[in-house]
Amino acid sequence: MTTRILICDDSALARKQMARALPEGLRGDISFAKDGVEALEKLRGGEAELLFLDLNMPEMDGYQVLEQVRKEDLPVMTIVVSGDIQPEARDRVKKLGALDFIKKPTETCTVLDLLVEYGVYRPGELEDSALQDSSLKSIGSAAPEISVSLNDYLQEISNVAMGRSSDLLARLLRVFVKQPIPKVAFLANSELHMAISSVSDSDTYSAVCQGFTGAGIAGEALLLFADASFREMAEMLHYDTLEGETVNVEVLMDMSSILFGAFLKGIGDQLDLKLGLGHPTVLGQHRQITELLEHHSAREEQLLCIEICYTLEDRDIECDMLILLTEDSVPFLEDRLQYLVD
Repeated sequence: MTTRILICDDSALARKQMARALPEGLRGDISFAKDGVEALEKLRGGEAELLFLDLNMPEMDGYQVLEQVRKEDLPVMTIVVSGDIQPEARDRVKKLGALDFIKKPTETCTVLDLLVEYGVYRPGELEDSALQDSSLKSIGSAAPEISVSLNDYLQEISNVAMGRSSDLLARLLRVFVKQPIPKVAFLANSELHMAISSVSDSDTYSAVCQGFTGAGIAGEALLLFADASFREMAEMLHYDTLEGETVNVEVLMDMSSILFGAFLKGIGDQLDLKLGLGHPTVLGQHRQITELLEHHSAREEQLLCIEICYTLEDRDIECDMLILLTEDSVPFLEDRLQYLVD
């Protein structure tokens, strides 16, 4: 008998990667859930003994699932699989009852070691049984096929890259960074302001941008920092002076260095390419979002826009990062996606 496994992740790519990371002897009884609500329904129905659980999901996130599993005393072993690699995230899921934590992207050897450690899998045993039992000969093909879109692909690699940048920020500032779900959309330059979901018309922001290029890909990273957050961020960065235009520019440059560098390296590593970075440039200070994005509005091309809103727990600090990829980057990204899913 194989162990009944449930893979819960809002990303189709992540579900596919997790299923592929399992040894063949355990692939005969896999089911999937797209969010925490669906996962709990399946667990209450006794459909799984082992749960691979993402943390960053809509409707109900992984933390809430763990809390509910413990509250209802549901009989399932849970291993968290997440791009959020902050030490605090690992500690929190362990306290909520998770057996262990695996970072994304999933590596087969790491999964195998954990399954052996917890007695879920003994190498060779299930495969040998499958050769003798005709009812198990289809192991490896029983899991339903998963289709992956370009948007889903970009959202997942952004999720992993965001985990790296958040981890760096958390370690430097000794805070916990809440992980949003990256938003991916095709937008015209004139529509970029619509991508910023967290702003209000009365807010003013300052912005810095930095171009990047690689083999087959090009774009621009923008950091939009709320003016109301400058003083608190300067204090957290241990500046001697906490106010003034010079300090504000230093905050912008330091934050962009932390977030752009780690995020773009995370994207480059997953795409197997080295991204060259241009010099950061201040777009403007103390202005509304539409004004800060004016320099894009004259262009006619569509952009692939990835938005991430960074939030520090228990802090009134707000900053948005936009990654804008050119239309010419799309064929390269589609090729990389095809390579991953084939």
